[in-house]
Amino acid sequence: MADECFGHPRLAAIYDPLDPDRGDLDAYLRMAEEFGAGRVLDIGCGTGVFALLLAERGIEVVGVDPALASLDVARAKPGGARVRWLRGDATDLPPLRVDLATMTANVSQAIADPRAWQGTLRGARAALRPGGRLVFETRVPAARAWEEWTRERSHRVTEVPGVGSVESWVQLVEVHGPLVTFRWTCVFAADGQVLTSDSTLRFREREEVERDLLAHGFTVEDVRDAPDRPGREFVFVARHP
Repeated sequence: MADECFGHPRLAAIYDPLDPDRGDLDAYLRMAEEFGAGRVLDIGCGTGVFALLLAERGIEVVGVDPALASLDVARAKPGGARVRWLRGDATDLPPLRVDLATMTANVSQAIADPRAWQGTLRGARAALRPGGRLVFETRVPAARAWEEWTRERSHRVTEVPGVGSVESWVQLVEVHGPLVTFRWTCVFAADGQVLTSDSTLRFREREEVERDLLAHGFTVEDVRDAPDRPGREFVFVARHP
């Protein structure tokens, strides 16, 4: 099931304007070039920002996401017809043979259920050609990012074209072991509607992720730092033998 921020049509429509700085994707674009990827599977593609950046570069892209509302936003964007959009997740993909599979931003952590995570790794490996790579990031638990998820730090008012002013903020709800739940609140000035979206992320230690990758037949080729968030992210590069 998709979180409301991706699955609710009104929230999906403002997702990009509320998070316009996607400089975090630059490192993934560089890796696609580094690995010579001609075909890419973008797992958890959301509103299609990364998939469309790849397609602009002439790369064949499949974007998969469980949230229909987000996929509708992605399809409607300029260049949307260049990407093959699939509703679902990595556990129910059609036969593919891609050079690179990606999970950008919070995608890997949002797959919080252990069985779904194992299924995602199996599905990603099956979609890759031999020698292909899976690349994804996960936050370093020791950095305790959730301590910054407060209304005071996140509150803002955004002018969204065609929508009007949207007031938004994030608040921490609960920390339960490796699971961290937080809530986005959006208030639409046009009609006063208040919409909320709860999300839960699993904070995995590096050793746990490496163990899972090895168990699913991957070779851990590299664990990198995120250039824009040094010391706060593990970026895994895993290779299909």
